Amino acid sequence: MKNTTPPPNAESVVLSLNSGSSSLKFGVYRVTSTRTERLLSGEAETLGAGKSGFHAMDAQRHSVGAKDQPTTTMAQVMQRIDRLVMDSHLPALDAIGHRIVHGGPKLRQPCRIVHDVIHELESAAAFAPLHTPASLEVIALAAQTFPSLPQVACFDTGFHEHMPAIARVLPLPKALRSQGIQRYGFHGLSCESIVQQLGTDVPVRLIIVHLGNGASVTAVRKGISIDTSMGLTPSGGVIMSTRSGDLDPGALIYLMREKKLDAKAIENLVDHESGLLGITGIDSDMRRLHAVAATNADARLAIAMFCYSVRKQIVAMMAVLNGADMIVFTGGIGENDAIARAIICADLGWAGVTLNDARNKIRSNPVSDAATGCAVWVLPSQEDEQIARHTAAVLS
Repeated sequence: MKNTTPPPNAESVVLSLNSGSSSLKFGVYRVTSTRTERLLSGEAETLGAGKSGFHAMDAQRHSVGAKDQPTTTMAQVMQRIDRLVMDSHLPALDAIGHRIVHGGPKLRQPCRIVHDVIHELESAAAFAPLHTPASLEVIALAAQTFPSLPQVACFDTGFHEHMPAIARVLPLPKALRSQGIQRYGFHGLSCESIVQQLGTDVPVRLIIVHLGNGASVTAVRKGISIDTSMGLTPSGGVIMSTRSGDLDPGALIYLMREKKLDAKAIENLVDHESGLLGITGIDSDMRRLHAVAATNADARLAIAMFCYSVRKQIVAMMAVLNGADMIVFTGGIGENDAIARAIICADLGWAGVTLNDARNKIRSNPVSDAATGCAVWVLPSQEDEQIARHTAAVLS
């Protein structure tokens, strides 16, 4: 993992922006060579929908900011963030850092956002059409709102940059490699934050299980990614909320040939209509599916299929690592869904994975039994803090 520590005595105040297709997480952090301190954080959700929301907290986790202001566009979100920063009497911002899901083959490591970088991001948008257009919009709005501040791009693919060829190369014609067709891997900032939190306790063989709306499983050896479940785009790997995960490519060919679906329809099917939502026809939210599982067979099937697909990927990464010393669950589902963690780990006793039911329910690390051969932990995904560290390091 690239060093993300600013030089001694340096201090930077960074606004981290983590954009989704209809949401934006943000945080203001004071970064030094020894610590990263959150001063303000918040999120705008379901923008453009009737139930859009905006909430923010100060360093003591007290709610701040007016609650009755309309916030339905990203431009309004940026205006509210600007007002919050001023009203909270925070130190002056030094820079803005952005999470960028995919920078294509040329952009992997954190860098200042200049004209050429914008051009590369626009060219790479086809690799992550769910995410990159929203990120470009936020970058443009941030430049308008904070015109004097430098901006830094932090890439989710960077953590996986040094995967060996056996994991990176896709089994397609060799000529396509020069066009950037390869396994990139994602949730890299989340994975970096887990390695950062473990510090000197990072084991030789670590498996990071990031489970949220997007989900992936990554094999980490001595702090370096050597394989991961997502591929060219964030649509592959395990079953997700609305994304299918891995599919037989013949299924897509069939849909194109026999059902006359074009590329746009396939993209919508795979990214927006599949996964948990597609299996159930009810909802993509695991919390909702747990609530109705007792009386709804499709909800039970979706939960079982999700956990089954994650378990298979964990075992695959064990094969890559020749075992595992630790599994870390992170992301919204990974951190908060004790039932899902229990189902995923239930049949891994043969691999030395045994959860402690009581510790798992209250998320007390380790959530595995003391005598287990593979420790299981639950840690928060601290992407925004990682963005702040990268940004401070780029500016130093």
